[in-house]
Amino acid sequence: MSSSPSEPGSSPRPPGTLKVGTIAGSDVLVSTSWFLVAGLIAVLVAPVVDQVQPGLGALKYVAGAAFAVLLYGSVLLHEASHAVVARRFGFTISSITLHFLGGMTAIEGEARRPREEFAIAVVGPLTSIAVGLAALALRPVTPEGLLLLAVEGLVVANLLVGVLNLVPGLPLDGGRVLKSVVWGATGNPHRGTLVAGWGGRATAVAVLVWPLVQEQVTGDPPDLLDFVLVLVIAMFLWSGASAAMTSARLRARLPSLVARDLARRTLSVPAELPLAEAVRRANDAQAGGIVTEGPTGEPVGLVSEAALLATPLERRPWVPTSSVARSLEAGLRLPVGITGEELVRAITSTPAAEYLLVQPDGSVYGVLATDDVDRAFRESR
Repeated sequence: MSSSPSEPGSSPRPPGTLKVGTIAGSDVLVSTSWFLVAGLIAVLVAPVVDQVQPGLGALKYVAGAAFAVLLYGSVLLHEASHAVVARRFGFTISSITLHFLGGMTAIEGEARRPREEFAIAVVGPLTSIAVGLAALALRPVTPEGLLLLAVEGLVVANLLVGVLNLVPGLPLDGGRVLKSVVWGATGNPHRGTLVAGWGGRATAVAVLVWPLVQEQVTGDPPDLLDFVLVLVIAMFLWSGASAAMTSARLRARLPSLVARDLARRTLSVPAELPLAEAVRRANDAQAGGIVTEGPTGEPVGLVSEAALLATPLERRPWVPTSSVARSLEAGLRLPVGITGEELVRAITSTPAAEYLLVQPDGSVYGVLATDDVDRAFRESR
């Protein structure tokens, strides 16, 4: 179970998922892998159901499947708590997805302060522990039979999920808690992610070692299913931790991206000016970008370098500059002071080759080319 930051902007429903409802304004999705796990849980629980309630026949598998639904209902509570707290901090929640290893809450954007990171992360495990304790309190008054079996299952599953999710390693919630602590102590969120990422890798190694000591600890020798589950969980932890560490290293380089420093000098020309003349004027002015103007002098288009180069020289005197310009929609106008992660989010939400940089008063400062941003990012290594 984890809360996963993502890039801002709405995105289509991921393939292989089914929408089953909405919580707190967010879509609740179920991945196809969940149905496999639900079937596996039904098969594993069926013999226990047969012991508690003999004579059910094939209905014992139905009871097992019902237990799987009940179990993932508590997982949904865990994820919904992430969503509710994140919304209170002003974040948008893309979706809540239930999958074979639990669930994930897709939160758009990154926490701005350590306390936000801490609160959003810790509420999930605490919710699971609360559900487990509530089920434990109901146990003495629950009648024998399938109902008691379900209550006991909720106790064990939720307490286990709550405690294990507090393990200090990404991508677990406990990893984000550790990140927030290191972030608060050092003032560096990227260092917090790296520390928590190493915690996640260490946890993955510990999970792989578990079958080797399982018999000594529990008295039960590991079987093939134990080894398969351990391998899947370890791979999930290692890949999640590694991805978070890679992202942190990349984000640490983002502050070096300053739009003002990367701006190209620009030339404004009438939209109907022949393209050849516009290029001549831009060359004379040593401008790296061309903006087309409307009748009142306001910028209305941004010449695409790719479209310009694709226009044959012999045609340029006969076509207007506006024919190779992209209309200046809202996402193509960026404040000249934009930097770092905010800059990356802006160009990711509205993909383009060029952007118009404007002063606080709305006047044109220059043109920002995506190629220049990419080059500056590579050179910041």
